[in-house]
Amino acid sequence: MNKKIFYLDIESTGLDSKQHDIISLAYLIEINGEIKEEGELFCQPFNYNTINAKALEVNNLTIVKIKEFPTPQETYKKLIKVLDKYIDKFDKNDKFSLAGYNVRFDVEFLREFFFKNYDKYYGSYFDYHLLSIDTLLYLFDYKGLLKLENYKLITIAKHFGIEFEAHNALSDIKTTRHIFYKLLEYFK
Repeated sequence: MNKKIFYLDIESTGLDSKQHDIISLAYLIEINGEIKEEGELFCQPFNYNTINAKALEVNNLTIVKIKEFPTPQETYKKLIKVLDKYIDKFDKNDKFSLAGYNVRFDVEFLREFFFKNYDKYYGSYFDYHLLSIDTLLYLFDYKGLLKLENYKLITIAKHFGIEFEAHNALSDIKTTRHIFYKLLEYFK
């Protein structure tokens, strides 16, 4: 059986997946330890009226810039095209495991994105098991293998000597994968 991991990082217009929307979705597809594809999809929000100004500031975006992004429907079609390359949505055993840093946040937005695009088949592509890198870090802390002042992605990356551009979805997800493999080295 193939181990298929879909590393995911989302930038959004706020913190509530029902009220706010995805504006950037970065992904990295790994099958049996090998990166098969990576990319970033940009997206206009479904609702411009719920945009949180602080979220735009964090993401270094403006409304003018976001209006240049593809519509949510166009982005959704691109995402499905990517997923269909690697998953047989009719095979209940062929699914991606989702991975990321604080991945529950991203998963909630991804599920809502499917729902807002009138697609109830999110579960045809993604397994319910999550590989949450931040949870692994807390386990390492608990076992005394890692002691840091905090467990923000930037702090962890610095600890492992990984340079990256924070709040850039694709950079964040590449860094998250790199951290995951650094943690796996502890088991060797």
